[in-house]
Amino acid sequence: MNFGKKILLGTLFTLSALAVLASDFKTFPDGSPVPAWFNDSKSPDVELLGKKYVITNHGVGCDSTVIQTEAIQTVIDKAFNEGGGVVVIPEGTFLTGSLFFKPGTHLYINKGGKLKGSDAITHYQIIKTRLEGQTIDYFAALVNADNCDGFTISGEGTIDGNGHRFYDEFWLRRKVNRKCTNLEALRPRMAYISNSKDVTVSGIKMVNSGFWTNHLYNCERVKYLGVTILAPTDGYPKGPSTDAIDLDVCNDVLVSGCYMNVNDDGVCLKGGKGTYVDTIPGNGRVANVIIDRCTFGKTNAGVTFGSEAWDCSNVIMKDCKFDGTYHVLLFKMRPDTPQQYRNVLIDGATGKVRNAVEVQTWKQFFNKVERDPMPASGVDNVTFRNGHLECTREFYKDKKIDEYTLTNFTFKDIWAVDPSKNFDVRNIENCVIENVTLE
Repeated sequence: MNFGKKILLGTLFTLSALAVLASDFKTFPDGSPVPAWFNDSKSPDVELLGKKYVITNHGVGCDSTVIQTEAIQTVIDKAFNEGGGVVVIPEGTFLTGSLFFKPGTHLYINKGGKLKGSDAITHYQIIKTRLEGQTIDYFAALVNADNCDGFTISGEGTIDGNGHRFYDEFWLRRKVNRKCTNLEALRPRMAYISNSKDVTVSGIKMVNSGFWTNHLYNCERVKYLGVTILAPTDGYPKGPSTDAIDLDVCNDVLVSGCYMNVNDDGVCLKGGKGTYVDTIPGNGRVANVIIDRCTFGKTNAGVTFGSEAWDCSNVIMKDCKFDGTYHVLLFKMRPDTPQQYRNVLIDGATGKVRNAVEVQTWKQFFNKVERDPMPASGVDNVTFRNGHLECTREFYKDKKIDEYTLTNFTFKDIWAVDPSKNFDVRNIENCVIENVTLE
């Protein structure tokens, strides 16, 4: 299908825009300036982070079969008590339960080094934590950092969540009870970073998380740089809900040069759910997110809005590649939650996906209560441009219902394979389509 250049539609794909780098973006989609902070994608210099505490020099043994949670935690505490520093995982595999980093401490993993999580949930402390849009008592992550401004995880080594036993249990529970929820399966996240500013995760591999891989809550100025995030997506067992990066009430986030292949969302925006979501302490918005030059394998979406989100704005995804990904951009709309998703730019998406853009009505854990008036919900000001995609199902898909509106979408300079031959945008109020070819 060729769409000529009319009030709504057009046909020409140009590759030139695909070479634009993040630093060329001067403004967010709402017109506000992009801070210079986003244009600095250098990894932290470990030499400047303080004294190094190589764990094997401080009582941790070189035995990959022994759980050494207490010994490793003692090294973290020592670094904190002596004014801060870098906890170094040397070459070798070190098995542990939940670890808690303190202000001024950092984690560095040498090439050939592996911090490996125990596959027994009994080795993870129960703490007050944030999960699925609520604050509850649940298991701590493998790596935890709360109120740790400037916290970094870096190096060329690996964090291995060792999640296969947790996957087995989840799918077994689902066979017994098809309504089994994520939280009922009792499994840990890989990294939970909360209430922190100026966080950087760079260079490392993060594999086989038992649950969400990275969960950031109430954080500002976060960078993920050159990180590889993997969980099983084929065969048995797949890694259920192993989201790569969950941004929960976070602002000013750069995800650059990362590779993600997980059995759920790539970058997922969260912030709360429920009919009175905007009145509940601890809930909040996600704003100013740039996802730059990343590659997505078989994830659910490059970027997902929801299902535990309600106020998300100023999201840019640029020059990203997709290889069997289900969606480039996914909006999950909850009829029980007032949601405003707005000011979104997708620029230079290339590769193979099921659907490029989808708006889903999402009713998992649906719990709408009376509220009069119910605040409006909708998706507004979305631009998808400079795309070159092979879609195996549909380029654009939505299922419109009365609880939300879709307004001000622009599709421009796009070439895509669309076997559905169904580019139906009738549910969008004010949709501009210019220079688009669908074959």
